[in-house]
Amino acid sequence: MTSKTRALALGFALLGLGASATSSYVHYQIASDPTYTSFCDVSGAVSCTQAYLSQYGSILGVPVALLGVAFFAMVLMIVALAPKPQVIAGGKRMRAAESTAVAGESVAGYVFVLSTVGLVFSLYLAWASFFQLRAVCILCALTYVAVLGLFIVSWRAQSVPIGALPGRAVRDGVALLKKPITIAMVVVLAAALSFALISFPREAGSSGSSGSTQNGGDAPIERLTDGQRAQFETWYRMQPVVDVPIDRGAAKVLIVKFNDYQCPPCRQTYEQYRGILATHSKSGEVKFVLKHFPLELECNTENADHLAACEAAAAALMAEENGTGPKLEEWFFANQGPPLLTSDQVKRAAEVVGQVKDFDARYKDVLTRVAADAALGHKLGVQSTPTFFINGRRIPGGLPPAAFEEAIQFELAGKK
Repeated sequence: MTSKTRALALGFALLGLGASATSSYVHYQIASDPTYTSFCDVSGAVSCTQAYLSQYGSILGVPVALLGVAFFAMVLMIVALAPKPQVIAGGKRMRAAESTAVAGESVAGYVFVLSTVGLVFSLYLAWASFFQLRAVCILCALTYVAVLGLFIVSWRAQSVPIGALPGRAVRDGVALLKKPITIAMVVVLAAALSFALISFPREAGSSGSSGSTQNGGDAPIERLTDGQRAQFETWYRMQPVVDVPIDRGAAKVLIVKFNDYQCPPCRQTYEQYRGILATHSKSGEVKFVLKHFPLELECNTENADHLAACEAAAAALMAEENGTGPKLEEWFFANQGPPLLTSDQVKRAAEVVGQVKDFDARYKDVLTRVAADAALGHKLGVQSTPTFFINGRRIPGGLPPAAFEEAIQFELAGKK
């Protein structure tokens, strides 16, 4: 690597590290404080929250942002600590310098391999953000730019055959680990990442004192602390309240969800809330109503290229009449994608899982009911899915489970 190339690589690595670290902080705040508003949540289409709380925000429970911190920190260490190639003539000194030059020349190859893997991963996340979530995460986009920059810079500087890199990596790694500063940096990075991972809130629920549960009612969810509760109630009171023309009957709390079966956050809230809703519905104090808001032009003026969303909503309504609605809903969310469900898959699931034998014959009539739900959503100000109304309070995107439970308790207590 030349001095200019090295400077560019360091710049892109620092950009990616800064964006990833900021993403980790924002993700932590969103997951731990339901009243937190991220500076990068500009609108429904430009939102970090949508990305972080979606199924693409974590991998096996590890936040993607923390993986980004590890990736860019590794690249930064390789570029910053590797010696610059130099050739010094004369005897034994020449042999030592040749070893140094080899290590320096290999840096571009190491960064190229790492950035190639990172670029593939970034393309997948960008696809998920733009085409699945229909949202742009500004901080995420900065990491994509950083990875692409590292890929281009290292590709142009690459001079060592890829096949020679594994052997060189062992030798160069041993040489670097002989330096105290390398060992110190590795230890500090590993400790910091481990602490961050352990400290990160478990968004899907964790042990707590509440009797409310999620994921089918098999795990208690964490309740807000007194301080968080006070902050949440202040925020909750500020949310817009509209008149929802749905009879709540004898229930104290009416919860209405506008849903799209091909929407990843709809799946997430389904999984997080179903135990909570089951617990409160048993008492009769809470009534939950599902309304359909498919992001497809066939039955809605809002469109997100969810090309089987109208069929899925219609199939769910037909299955309700057979008593198989919950089974079909669970199937839709479990098989949501990627890749996205197709119309043929929806029809087959309706027949096999929902026991709907006359889908095509009934589809046109049932679709008018789906369109009526979507029209009601527009009247109430729904612009994206999921959108919840809790006793008329409009909550786009939903809430973390502990905050959702707190909203129910707030309404049950009759607070104003």
